[in-house]
Amino acid sequence: MIMNNKGLERSLFIFPGQGSQSLGMGTKLLDKFPKLKTFYDVGSEILGYDILDVIRNDGKKINETLYTQPSIFIDSLVKESLLLANNIFPNAVAGHSLGEYSALVSANVIDFEDALRIIKVRSYEMQNAGIENPGKMLALIGATHKQIKKICDQGKILVIANYNSYDQVVLSGDKDSIEKAIINCNEIGVRRAIPLKTSGAFHSPLMSSASKKVKEIIDSIKFNDATIPIYQNTNPVGEKIGGKIKQNLINQIENPVQWVSTINNMEKDNSNLDFIEVGNGKVLTKLNDKILKKSKTLTFNMINF
Repeated sequence: MIMNNKGLERSLFIFPGQGSQSLGMGTKLLDKFPKLKTFYDVGSEILGYDILDVIRNDGKKINETLYTQPSIFIDSLVKESLLLANNIFPNAVAGHSLGEYSALVSANVIDFEDALRIIKVRSYEMQNAGIENPGKMLALIGATHKQIKKICDQGKILVIANYNSYDQVVLSGDKDSIEKAIINCNEIGVRRAIPLKTSGAFHSPLMSSASKKVKEIIDSIKFNDATIPIYQNTNPVGEKIGGKIKQNLINQIENPVQWVSTINNMEKDNSNLDFIEVGNGKVLTKLNDKILKKSKTLTFNMINF
């Protein structure tokens, strides 16, 4: 379905994170808009390898954290550039986990190059932390607050990583705790428990070593005040002060993604504006459909170029 772009001149941009990737994502746009290759060329220079080749041709690497994160980031910024070129601008922005880096660029807090330099370190350190401190993630569908607390209390390291929608949370923890949680979910009647294919226990204390390394590079980069409000994972209010945005980003890797609060606050603060998922797929669109009261969310491929 191709939407008429009328009414989208001011929208709310949301950027997806890890798990939204697919082989070849966004590359067909290069046939129609060859100038977009600049994003991949600059990205490859910073990363030290051909990122476009990974996205186009390597079905194994694109699902490895080291390559997944920069691939998703570049894909989102390529697509955002097309929206801007067609006079579709963000009134406010947010991103889910990794997607927050795309949102920072969109809000002019940091530039594309600096964001990618951070992501280069982030992706390596998060993948490495997953090797040093093996962990897993588990999505729970239809669990009550009481059930979630009971499950987490029975784990060694087991925490809520993502508040994705009213009926979906994601747990993160060591392997034994996640495996025990799956059994407990069945015993206490949680509707569904879905193990996720990730390389580590993201947004948990098991990412402590990665968080320290990422903090070092974040601290070395100047964060400008945002030109539009950014709603961050750890503090989902419309923030524009660069120093506060930096600290919120530093806190992100070990703390939960507050997606429900993010979307509720964005809708409340920006009445009558619709959301656009700027990136690959429709993961966030599906989550938003379960959260939003009045606004709607469009996927990128619904926009007419």
